[in-house]
Amino acid sequence: MKELPKRFPEYSIMHKTILKQIKKLEEDIILKNNQTETQNKIKMYKLELEKIEKMFPENFFKNETNYS
Repeated sequence: MKELPKRFPEYSIMHKTILKQIKKLEEDIILKNNQTETQNKIKMYKLELEKIEKMFPENFFKNETNYS
């Protein structure tokens, strides 16, 4: 099992914040016509999430990561 990153609290908070932003953007897609720009932002956030998740032990964020 991997050890937690040195800046564990910051990365954990960042992970939660990015998840919230993704969920908000996914809701915005339904409400607005600017889908391409919003989808690009979602992709960018998901890539950041993946980077953060790779720093932590496997399944550390299992219950939180419920994005599409």
